Amino acid sequence: MAEEKFVMALDQGTTSSRAIIFNKKGEIVAKNQNEFTQFYPQNGWVEHDPHEILFSVVSSMIGALREGTVDPKKIAGIGITNQRETTILWDKETGAPLYNAIVWQCRRTADYCEELKSQGLSDYIKSTTGLLIDAYFSATKIKWILDNVEGAREKAERGEVLFGTIDTWLIWNLTDGKAHVTDYSNACRTMLFDIDNLCWDEYLCKKLDIPMCILPEVKPSSCIYGHVAKITGIEDLEGVPIAGAIGDQPGALFGQGCFEVGQAKNTYGTGCFLLMNTGEKRIESRSNLLTGIAWGLDGKITYDLEGSAFNAGSVIKWLRDELELISSAAECDELAMQVEDSNGLYLVPAFTGLGAPYWDMYARGIMVGLTRSINRKHVCRAVLESITYQMTDLLEAMMNDSDIRLKDLRVDGGASVSNIMMQIQADMTGCNVNRPKNREATALGAAYLAGLATGVWENTAEIEANREVDKIFIPSMPEEKRNKQYSDWKRAVERSRNWER
Repeated sequence: MAEEKFVMALDQGTTSSRAIIFNKKGEIVAKNQNEFTQFYPQNGWVEHDPHEILFSVVSSMIGALREGTVDPKKIAGIGITNQRETTILWDKETGAPLYNAIVWQCRRTADYCEELKSQGLSDYIKSTTGLLIDAYFSATKIKWILDNVEGAREKAERGEVLFGTIDTWLIWNLTDGKAHVTDYSNACRTMLFDIDNLCWDEYLCKKLDIPMCILPEVKPSSCIYGHVAKITGIEDLEGVPIAGAIGDQPGALFGQGCFEVGQAKNTYGTGCFLLMNTGEKRIESRSNLLTGIAWGLDGKITYDLEGSAFNAGSVIKWLRDELELISSAAECDELAMQVEDSNGLYLVPAFTGLGAPYWDMYARGIMVGLTRSINRKHVCRAVLESITYQMTDLLEAMMNDSDIRLKDLRVDGGASVSNIMMQIQADMTGCNVNRPKNREATALGAAYLAGLATGVWENTAEIEANREVDKIFIPSMPEEKRNKQYSDWKRAVERSRNWER
């Protein structure tokens, strides 16, 4: 009998880093998590300390090895999944970051994005990269660091600087600088990558004045990028191949087993991210959704359609930490279940603008429909509903673009544990909401990709057989009521738009 092998996934998220060890059945055998600091230097600016991110990842790896009963020698490979678009530039020789990581949520380059639009670049960027011009993506963040950090541009032009999204930063550090790489799913979120020709776009780099020598090599999502160097605390992992890398959202699509054209998943994390597998065919969105590369595997590219809501789980956190109306996410559910509806209250959580299908960087959050009879139970209900309304916007747009009527939406992420929110989601979308037993889909996707590259799993059919359903939520709301609520939501969204103009 062959010796059992395990795979470690490093899930580097927006607020925390986790290391999770999976067995061949896709079950969790050990995990560890560490939060790290969020920096908000100015209104709309969001930063992370790259060293703290690296430390939180290595600490999680140490913790997972200590918590579990897995012999490190039985770990066949490591897969990495990460918050996308977050941008780091560092010194090629010393490894010292030139500036803090500029986070995907950061809006500091919004005005420059407007300048790019005024230059008539919107159509070229959409046709080449599949993206819309927005501060969300890495390109304008790279330019900001080069333009605003003393000496950064000169060093970059001399070839002394490296750029990376978080996957690149981690792989470079874990291999002791031997591998400067990224995968297709991360590269396509920079706004610099040609998703048809699978290369960095020289014209865009020139227009944004970004030296191409700082960009990483782009590889498939499942391959051996390098091997773990001898690092204090994780010496037992020295030599283990880093064999999978994928952005967090396509990672969840893979982890959910959405291998067929038309299958879709939604992840309820800090933000909400809806992705649909469109196969080897790139679909041009008519509804302001994004076209991207989900993964590169077995010599083939799988494309996706994606829509995102910037604030989802973060709205519940806001309710807890800033408004102090609840003490835990579970209490939000408990209070929301005590009322039949939100009593006419609508919350649009555009704290950092609106994502697809609106793409309004200047929208801000609002609450409308307040009356004297509104209490905190209604506020909790409105918070949960606001998350599901945003996803309904995205799903409607996605079905319009793809001409596919979805019957089943696979869900994961921390907030998907909420039964009441998943039921509201089913009611609003009119399709079944399918929640798996293992909701760590993002990390699982990275583990599967690493395991495919190292022989732990032979193919995607073997992976799909691992998926077990926890619960299916079936729509039960009368259509007339659903349509009224959704119509009122859209009215509320219009009142939140262009606030910062």
